[in-house]
Amino acid sequence: MTASAVVNEALHTSNLTSLPLLARGKVRDNYAVGSDRILMVASDRISAFDVIMGEPIPGKGALLTQMALFWFDKLGHLCPNHLTADAPESVVTAAEAEQIRGRAMLVKRLQPIPVEAVVRGYLAGSGWKEYQDSRSVCGVPLPEGLQNASRLPEPIFTPAAKAAVGEHDENITYERVVEIVGAERAAEIRRVSIALYEAARDYAATRGIIIADTKFEFGLDAQGTLVLMDEVLTPDSSRYWPADTYAPGSNPPSFDKQFLRDWLETAQVHGKPWDKTPPAPRLPQSVIEQTSKKYQEAWERLQG
Repeated sequence: MTASAVVNEALHTSNLTSLPLLARGKVRDNYAVGSDRILMVASDRISAFDVIMGEPIPGKGALLTQMALFWFDKLGHLCPNHLTADAPESVVTAAEAEQIRGRAMLVKRLQPIPVEAVVRGYLAGSGWKEYQDSRSVCGVPLPEGLQNASRLPEPIFTPAAKAAVGEHDENITYERVVEIVGAERAAEIRRVSIALYEAARDYAATRGIIIADTKFEFGLDAQGTLVLMDEVLTPDSSRYWPADTYAPGSNPPSFDKQFLRDWLETAQVHGKPWDKTPPAPRLPQSVIEQTSKKYQEAWERLQG
């Protein structure tokens, strides 16, 4: 599917009345389908610094959904995922089907694990800031002499504790993960997360993309099996960099919402720099369009 094929009218907030609403996240609206399934609808909302912007990015939700489905399929041999075989449109009314077409996943209801499974292959973002202070990230020691955007000797597992909507996820140590889920489960999450990242990194490299880091979310099914859930390896949960212009020492241009973050760093509200609390500055059309192009380019490159 081409990028243009999944771009449709912008949807900031879904409005399904045929199913009970479970929760609205930063991007996804989740609806209960009986007691064992969830309809996840990816809106066109975008957040930065844990604040949801007032303006949607047209086509973003559909692109994220198609990309997640792409990666779930490609990585299915490494870990089971939460997808069901049923069409999302089959659980809503005919009138509501068009609202969710191309932007929804019908998934199994799981017991979520309250840990963001972050894997870093490169030093960037909060990891770079932490490294400058301690020469480590989330308790993982790293060698001297690394720069911003340096490739790490090997991927590292740097988990975070999941926060409520509007709150910041908190970086934690592996030892804290052991306290939360137990030693055996923590080891499984780390092993599977790194395997998923390495497989995705290697594939993306064949498409001229560097996946600098990513985060996974897992849940447990009724049998206690670890299942990959939520979404996977989209520009909302990963740093995508173009390989042909990559150079350590500065922030590479990216195919994610870094463009939006950079603009927000210079944005003003009532004549003062934005303090990264709601409400967010109003996004100009040029920022909306450029952000949309970044997402589309990532999807087009991935498909080759």
